[in-house]
Amino acid sequence: MADEDEANEYERLRQENILKNKALLKQLQLDPASLGNTKTAASSSKSPASKSKRKKKRVPEGEPETPLPRRTSSRLAGLPADSERAKRKADEDDAALQAAESASRAKRARVPGDLSFELKRGLLDATKGVRSFTEEDVEETTDKSLKGLRKTMMGLKMYEKFEMNDIKICPERIYHLAFHPVVDKQLIFAGDKSFKHPHPLDTDRTPEQVGNLGVFDAQSHKEDEDGGELPDISHFKVHARAISTFTFDPVSPTSIFTASYDGSVRKFDLATGIASEVFVGDEHDGLSGVEVPYPNLVYFSTLDGRLGRRDLRVRRTEVWALSEKKIGGFSLHPRVPHLAATGSLDRTVKIWDLRNIKGTGEDRSPDLLAEHKSQLSVSCALWNSNGTLATTSYDDTVKLYKFPDAMNWGAGDTVEQLEPTHTIRHNNQTGRWVTILRAQWQQTPPGGGPHKFVIANMKRFLDIYTENGDQLAQLGGESISAVPAVAQFHPTQDWVAGGTGSGKLALFM
Repeated sequence: MADEDEANEYERLRQENILKNKALLKQLQLDPASLGNTKTAASSSKSPASKSKRKKKRVPEGEPETPLPRRTSSRLAGLPADSERAKRKADEDDAALQAAESASRAKRARVPGDLSFELKRGLLDATKGVRSFTEEDVEETTDKSLKGLRKTMMGLKMYEKFEMNDIKICPERIYHLAFHPVVDKQLIFAGDKSFKHPHPLDTDRTPEQVGNLGVFDAQSHKEDEDGGELPDISHFKVHARAISTFTFDPVSPTSIFTASYDGSVRKFDLATGIASEVFVGDEHDGLSGVEVPYPNLVYFSTLDGRLGRRDLRVRRTEVWALSEKKIGGFSLHPRVPHLAATGSLDRTVKIWDLRNIKGTGEDRSPDLLAEHKSQLSVSCALWNSNGTLATTSYDDTVKLYKFPDAMNWGAGDTVEQLEPTHTIRHNNQTGRWVTILRAQWQQTPPGGGPHKFVIANMKRFLDIYTENGDQLAQLGGESISAVPAVAQFHPTQDWVAGGTGSGKLALFM
């Protein structure tokens, strides 16, 4: 009985407190629902200093803050428990909350199907893949001889016997390309270079595929198991690393000299199949160029700025330090082989006299005749047989320097600071995965015509220019799906080829 008395007494006191609170609220003219705002009212009474210390949540521009609705207390709203009004209010609160959550999910949901947007003009490069030199430019040419030459070069047609995607002349990225000098067939050679960081899931690329020399015979074909025709392509793993460049023996057309990043030069006899070493340097000192002006005399350049000469008769090698940075390529004047031109990462193109070696010991080097400094690195420096030097630079220019009297230069002659005769604006920003663009001459134009060179276009074309800087043609095709970065002319025929980063070949004849 004592427990029941205590419970009744507790209930009596509780009811008295409730009545007292209601009377107090009535006296203050407040209702129970206003109690939910007491916390806000209390916070608003704080000093301005305390407000400034509070960090406000940042709301992104164009995205107003819209908090989800909250359920409110029926008890604080003065609604009796389990009443119809309370139930109806609870249902309304749940419906509002579900609608708000559905709207929030809809904003974050993926939109299926194609999307269409109205873009402002100039947002994208709409000219990508669009010709910058067309038949209209040819027809508007007023110079008759130039117009005829343009018509001839623009008239070159893409090889049609096989699709470009089927002519995978190299397993890896094409790094150097050249036509064999023969004229009774189109025989193209290509050296490859691996990508530095292939995708880990790309199992098609293996170390064994690096350093290949690919050969494509455009007049021949192979047969598959079903009797169908396939491109006649052969692969020869000549080096352990990338083949940076190669050149054909000036005496024997069946021999080819290849230079590699593995630090060696090989002479590959196409008749016997033997690839013999003719020079072996430091394996960490990759080679960037090779020239053979005379039988048994091999010149090469290195990635650390040196130029070397190897005499195969006495097996003697001389190496000269010409630059503190990489020599991207060098060239010997076809008619005056003692004149060497180098293009370097140090932003210079230089001309050297190989007859006049100065200094002693490690300081020995050929006499520097002239130089020109570009704004950015010079990728290559190549002579034509007419005495014109073409350089390609990352400052988006192809510069042409003319030396018609180079054959008359004597030992010790000094040429003034080089200045280009013509400067062609050309996009050379290849980036990481496209091989460096180089201007390549046609050494002996057919019929004694004007000298011309070819260089790849980043819009997936091949551009042809004269040594006077006039554009002759822009070759392309729908099947060219990548930049044919490695471009080359046949030495004596109007045949042009371009190689891509996937090892595929585009051929025009």
